[in-house]
Amino acid sequence: MTSNGHQSETSPLLGSEEHEDSLSTPKSNPKVRAIVWGSLTVLFVTTVILLVGFEDYFGDAFAPWLGKLPKDPHLAALAILDRAPVIVSFGTGLLYRAIWFLLYTSGRSYWFVLLFFTKCLLPSVSTDLPILVRSSYSNNVSAVDLGSEMPGHVDIPRLRKGKVGGFFWSTYISCPNPDIAGEDFLGATWRVRDTLEQIDVSKLLIAKYPKTFALALTSDDVKVAIAEGKIASLLGVEGGHQLGNSIAVLRQYYELGVRYVTLTHTCHNAFADSCGLNPGIVPLHGGLSTLGTKLIEEMNRLGVLVDLSHTSDATARQAISHSRAPIIWSHSSARAVHDVPRNVPDDILRLIGRGENKTDGVVMVNFAPFFVASPGKASVETVADHIGHIAEVAGKEHVGLGSDFDGIGDVPVGLEDVSKYPALIAELYRRGWDKYELAGLTGGNLLRVMEGAEKVAGELRRAGASPVFDLYEKRPDVGHMRVEL
Repeated sequence: MTSNGHQSETSPLLGSEEHEDSLSTPKSNPKVRAIVWGSLTVLFVTTVILLVGFEDYFGDAFAPWLGKLPKDPHLAALAILDRAPVIVSFGTGLLYRAIWFLLYTSGRSYWFVLLFFTKCLLPSVSTDLPILVRSSYSNNVSAVDLGSEMPGHVDIPRLRKGKVGGFFWSTYISCPNPDIAGEDFLGATWRVRDTLEQIDVSKLLIAKYPKTFALALTSDDVKVAIAEGKIASLLGVEGGHQLGNSIAVLRQYYELGVRYVTLTHTCHNAFADSCGLNPGIVPLHGGLSTLGTKLIEEMNRLGVLVDLSHTSDATARQAISHSRAPIIWSHSSARAVHDVPRNVPDDILRLIGRGENKTDGVVMVNFAPFFVASPGKASVETVADHIGHIAEVAGKEHVGLGSDFDGIGDVPVGLEDVSKYPALIAELYRRGWDKYELAGLTGGNLLRVMEGAEKVAGELRRAGASPVFDLYEKRPDVGHMRVEL
């Protein structure tokens, strides 16, 4: 009852004395009540003594009840990644969005709380499943059964076993034959057509399994998909050669759902220099071309993540400097741990951060054995070494998981397919990573970067930024045509 005589929210619904008298509720027996409360008190005290005094014996069994992770690394990994139905049961309505708001405003614990309730691996992995469907099934989606074991590293049972909550479907097409493309990249190579087919395959497979996959176009879509118990499915294009020298093609890929573009693959293109393969290739532009800087500006305006895997060091440095939005490496590791051109050197890692003169970003570690260790040495431990090194140099907020499953022919021992992610989480937990840091690694860091790119795109559009209309200056077909009347 409030001071003005009205009932408050804490007032009993039937709380007045006259109500109690009128209901004529029988009185409880004081002796019975004393026995019940006494028994409950003894049970409570006994439980506390057991948990505190014998934690080594009962700790792992009762750890989730106490809000702790088990000491056993494997059990701890499963405690983070195992699915729980709490958020799923709320759907996507007002209550769900209110819960997300509370989680988002809760500070550092946000990402762990997210994982504790959804208990899924968030989307910081990329797979080349579409190219496997192209090479093994001729793009015939009706012949693909993701519900059974696939010939590569990815299928639905193994995704579920690995606690995968989302991933980028890499719509990759290999670099063209240089003799056909020509030194100015003007030869018709069908790369745009083939990329459109890869996007088509990805979206058809997502639609084929609507209870498992959900196409995600924004960071909010990712959260909704995970809350509904689905695997958030994002699209990426792995190489600027797939743009056909055209920024207009980028816009059309965006309309189809593409949310990252790798500036190069193993070949140079009209936009930027690649690092090639071992031992690398001779630079062409010295980093970004003039058109490449315009490509990044349009990616920022649209909200397409700038991906620096496969780029030369000069391209990476210039892109970091030029991009107004956070950047990613979709599948790269640490050069200081294993010295190959595809991995990120420390001087570039030091450019990544959230402080002054730094750019936010995330390096999503590649599992390909030839990128992480000497021949025959790749393992869960060596992959963890790369994660640990990037975390040490750039910070734990700037590392994620890239895998490259179905895009690599060999795999590390202990990370044979997508079902093995808990083994990596257990190894990092064994090395001292706490639940907050692991939650960032498994997806929180990437989602932060996605949100950052979306924020920049929104600011640019509200400021009236125009689409980029710059053309590749070596194209003979545009700007030199006469209109015949």
